[in-house]
Amino acid sequence: MQKTTFGVVVGNRGFFPDVLAKQGRKDILDMLKTNGCGTVTLSMQDTKYGSVETFEDAKKCAGLFAKNSEKIDGIIVTLPDFGDEKGAAEAIKRCGLDVPVLIQAEPDETGKMNMGQRRDSFCGKISVCDNLRQAGIPYTLTKLHTEAVGSAQFRKDLDDFASVCRIVKGLRNARFGAIGARTGAFNTVRFSEKILELAGIAVETIDLSEILGRVARLDDTERNVKKKLGDIQKYASTESIPAGSLMKMAKFGYVIDKWVKDNGLNGTAIQCWTSLEEFFGIVPCTLMSMMSESLLPSACEVDVTGLLAMYILQLASGTPSALLDWNNNYANDADKCVLFHCSNLPKSFFKSAKMDFQEIIAGSVGKDNTYGTIVGRIAAGPATFFRTSTDDAAGVISTYVGEGEFTNDKLDTFGGYGVMKIPNLQNLMRFICTMGFEHHVAMNMSQKANAIAEAVSNYLGWELYYHK
Repeated sequence: MQKTTFGVVVGNRGFFPDVLAKQGRKDILDMLKTNGCGTVTLSMQDTKYGSVETFEDAKKCAGLFAKNSEKIDGIIVTLPDFGDEKGAAEAIKRCGLDVPVLIQAEPDETGKMNMGQRRDSFCGKISVCDNLRQAGIPYTLTKLHTEAVGSAQFRKDLDDFASVCRIVKGLRNARFGAIGARTGAFNTVRFSEKILELAGIAVETIDLSEILGRVARLDDTERNVKKKLGDIQKYASTESIPAGSLMKMAKFGYVIDKWVKDNGLNGTAIQCWTSLEEFFGIVPCTLMSMMSESLLPSACEVDVTGLLAMYILQLASGTPSALLDWNNNYANDADKCVLFHCSNLPKSFFKSAKMDFQEIIAGSVGKDNTYGTIVGRIAAGPATFFRTSTDDAAGVISTYVGEGEFTNDKLDTFGGYGVMKIPNLQNLMRFICTMGFEHHVAMNMSQKANAIAEAVSNYLGWELYYHK
């Protein structure tokens, strides 16, 4: 995962002991370094102890941040004492950075409440937030009103805030590729390119015939094709897969890889059902699994807004995402369901996985035309689910997010699958159906619902339902 770099504003107020600002600056910079974060902040020579107190301090801080704007992912305002609320707000306002802002206030100790030791950060944080609000600058709060920078809770809040910063930055000028037309029967995955474009997300399209035309021009002995074939064979066991099918996968995968690279894409959504099987003779699932595993997420059925959700989950966690169907109830347990796809899940989702044929499509197009799935059971563990959708009638992007847990409950089926437990699942399903969301949902084997909710609602301005 790429290192997250923060601009750090150390608040200070003249009638509080300067030593609090001096020590507070050291504490947060040490903590950020220990957690692998980069920092941009005033030096001890730039201002008194590198803090921001006066208007002149604020201008120096703003200039430093502006100079380093390309590397700063977010801003942290730390208040080791009350802090000067105008100074902090001016620094952020004048630097011109449109990045998330976290406000942290150091707690007082009951035995150190006399002048010379007291902080009053509890009160100062309210004033800083008020000034930022007046300036129209969105900001993020820690879970507790005051938190020591060395506490476990602040480390958790920092981890979530870093995820927020990666989401906001990663969606600026994001580019997705739509390969082929939406499958005729899947009205559920229709979306608005224009609404996405207004959100800064571009969609590059290409007809499936162009991809297959480029595939047809490739020779089996071409170096790039042979390399792709080797990559496929290293990724999953191919013992039961015909050599001809593997060669088709290698050519198809190479052509897509080149198109993605040439167009600077962050992910793809691919037509499959059942054009590829009927007219080319493979399923693209393993290739899509490989892309998602390498952090270039790939969604099936040209579900571009499903791809967007996969990408946001990936930005939040730094790990691969998958797209699954809300597919089945599980026995009589109202809080459990079966998540399923044919499948193209990233290999890291599985307890164990193998390449196989697609059992559903095989019934209509023949087994020999459906090799290329990657199948197995999803490993037990916590996960975050997320969905984005363009609401064309309202002209907005709508979303929902929540967390659940994949279980080890017994289940005998095929494809890529898992049993998930979600508290109040029935309420979630009622919401999905009432609001007309798609049957697909993006999943990530992490716990990032808080960070996604903060990024989506506070910084992106999208509609959000947070299922808790």
